[in-house]
Amino acid sequence: MCNYFAINVLQNLLFCVPKAAVLHGKSVGFASQNSRFRNVKTKLPFSKEIIFTKLKLLFCFKKLLVVKTIRVTF
Repeated sequence: MCNYFAINVLQNLLFCVPKAAVLHGKSVGFASQNSRFRNVKTKLPFSKEIIFTKLKLLFCFKKLLVVKTIRVTF
């Protein structure tokens, strides 16, 4: 019984140290991933405005070119 207890204690010690290190590494990885996601999420409204503004300007510019082309042909 004493041998079984000693082996069990040693196994737990040998297993718990790497397990704690791996779990700590995972939590650090997830924390950095979450912070990157939050950073991108906060920048999203600004980039959305830029993208859609550029698209509207491009659409207006194309429309203006079409109108000028039609006037020149007539």
